[in-house]
Amino acid sequence: MNAIQVPQAASSPHTSADRLPAHVVLLTNFIPPYRLPLYRELSRRVARLTVLVSTPMERNRNWTADWRGLEVEVQRGWSMERPWRHRQGFRDKVHVHLPWDTLERLRRLRPDVVLSAELGFRSLMSALYQAERPDAALVLWAMVSEHTEQGRGAARQMLRHWLLRRADRVVVNGQSGARYVRRFGVADQRIDRVPYTAAGAVAAGVTAGERARHRSAPEFDLLCVGQLIERKGIVPLVEQLAAWVARHPQRPVRLAIAGSGPLRERIETRPLPAQLTICCLGELGHDQLAAVYARSGALVMPSLADEWGLVVNEALAAGLPVLGSVYSQAVEELLVDGRNGWLYRPDDAGQVQRALDRVLLAQRRKLRVMGWLARRSVRHLTPDWAAERLVQSLRAALRSRRPNSYREA
Repeated sequence: MNAIQVPQAASSPHTSADRLPAHVVLLTNFIPPYRLPLYRELSRRVARLTVLVSTPMERNRNWTADWRGLEVEVQRGWSMERPWRHRQGFRDKVHVHLPWDTLERLRRLRPDVVLSAELGFRSLMSALYQAERPDAALVLWAMVSEHTEQGRGAARQMLRHWLLRRADRVVVNGQSGARYVRRFGVADQRIDRVPYTAAGAVAAGVTAGERARHRSAPEFDLLCVGQLIERKGIVPLVEQLAAWVARHPQRPVRLAIAGSGPLRERIETRPLPAQLTICCLGELGHDQLAAVYARSGALVMPSLADEWGLVVNEALAAGLPVLGSVYSQAVEELLVDGRNGWLYRPDDAGQVQRALDRVLLAQRRKLRVMGWLARRSVRHLTPDWAAERLVQSLRAALRSRRPNSYREA
């Protein structure tokens, strides 16, 4: 596929004097809808942003590629699916991309900064480009957590050690990602935290009136949002809910699941106690999902491994407290136990039962207060805020390469 060039929005609030005077090339797998607002904001803050993607969209995603407002090129390369078995015991498929024309494109584009997502082949090619052009800065965007990276092979560990030592800056999502890259000798001064941000489309659809109307008597006690695959931990959650209802036969529980995947039939055909109702809603658009958030009492995030977990952002912004697995980095970063949610280990049956006690036996007034605190806890996490943090990282990387040209703004 040829390069697709789309003019940047003319209404950018940033003047040329405000922008980082540099050409930035971002290399990533593809552009998911939740990243598009961030990339657009980033493009308004630099002289030029070019995005190189390995594929328009990965096959397991039900999204349409949308690059409006960005300059995007689709690289040539190989893509494949590989099985992945985590130490937690679940199995998953990962998409591996080898964009073999990366070095060629970087030589043609001659960026001042390369911002390379993940720590694989494209980042290796980016490091080779920097070796050819020492005044160009290299920033690695390590979308990892300690838990997701358990059991990686020795060859991958060696490559990451080599790459991370050569990066001018390393961007991570949260503290877990920072702890992980420190293992490879990355000093704190070179690590920048840029958490995921929700675009606000879901939360914006939840009006104050809807929240007030449903919080007193929500249609669903709990809501799960995500792919119905092993890694998301929804099947074990259903089993734990069945056990909880057996202990509390007087308390009916209603769980809504928004999402699709190969485990849907297994969930829908599982025998359930009479007091447990599960509604599989399938894939929902932003407007539909906003309505479900408004009709739910709390979000449950039972993930067995997630380097982030954007639904945590969305639920908090929509005014839902979150019952969150500690194996989601978003839970560690965004939740304060007992304030805007509850933390638990999904692989500890006793801890799951105690966590369900806390949310399902909580007084409605307490849940309303937690929902209000939930909204306040993430109101600063916007694409605009994240783009500013990214630009600070890019500026610092350039200063390390060109100290006389890129001083503090």
